[in-house]
Amino acid sequence: MSSAFSPYVIKALVDTITGGSGNDPTPPIGIYRSGPKIEQFFLDCGIDMQIGASSRVPATTDTLRRLLSQEDGDERIKQVTLKVCDPREYLAEPEKAALVREHINRSLEPDGLAVAIVGGKAHLTERQATGAIIEPFINKVETLDFDTVQIEIARALPSIQEDPEDAVTAACSLIEAVCRSILLELGQPLPSKKDIDGLLKAVQEPLGLSPGRTDLPTEIEQDVRQILGGLTSVAKGIGALRTHGGDAHGREKGFRRIDPRIARLALNSASSIALFLIETWERKEQRALPQHSEIA
Repeated sequence: MSSAFSPYVIKALVDTITGGSGNDPTPPIGIYRSGPKIEQFFLDCGIDMQIGASSRVPATTDTLRRLLSQEDGDERIKQVTLKVCDPREYLAEPEKAALVREHINRSLEPDGLAVAIVGGKAHLTERQATGAIIEPFINKVETLDFDTVQIEIARALPSIQEDPEDAVTAACSLIEAVCRSILLELGQPLPSKKDIDGLLKAVQEPLGLSPGRTDLPTEIEQDVRQILGGLTSVAKGIGALRTHGGDAHGREKGFRRIDPRIARLALNSASSIALFLIETWERKEQRALPQHSEIA
């Protein structure tokens, strides 16, 4: 039975769960856990682990290898991975949370997986879902107090493969949540039509993004107009896809599933639009939000 997790991932988990050997002079990756704390760590994951006569590192290695050989091994290893990457494990030393995640992600990368932190929680997802477009958006959202935006991105990431219809719905809701949040930040009223089209139109003018703007340099005026018009078209397309293929309105008998690549396209497009809106808001407000480290 093949597993989604390689031996290199198991080694990285051992490094980060134990903090390394007690005789190792190098600083631990994350935090050093004693034997009882390692046993408690696994117990929190619903796994009975006893170090017994063994030592911390070999016992942890044996436990993870045993888990991987079980029928539900991938799910168990996923639980352990999310637990060790959870920022709440490092409240006393928050800077170590990023170091642990980077170490784990380096081992996950060849397997096409990544851990992303959204809304203060760890999510394991395919790297295709957290590509070059969506990663900067995740990092930016982590610095915002836009709770609904974080909820939608956290909802969308794990759904791309398992429930692409829900991912499409979340992609549309993502743009709507960003527009709502920016309008509230700017002290602007919400439009009477609160769908993706109405919200995007409402946010474009105060951000100076209307396709008909006249303050552009002549040599790029037409180009920028075309891009801004395309922004609206793409957002409308995502809204239409939610209506026709998402799960916001239920699923009838014989419903034809959306291909995950379409859901991925919708989510990446929505993230690109949302990131552009947020960066434009930053510029208008003459403020720069702090950057979080990207997925390693």
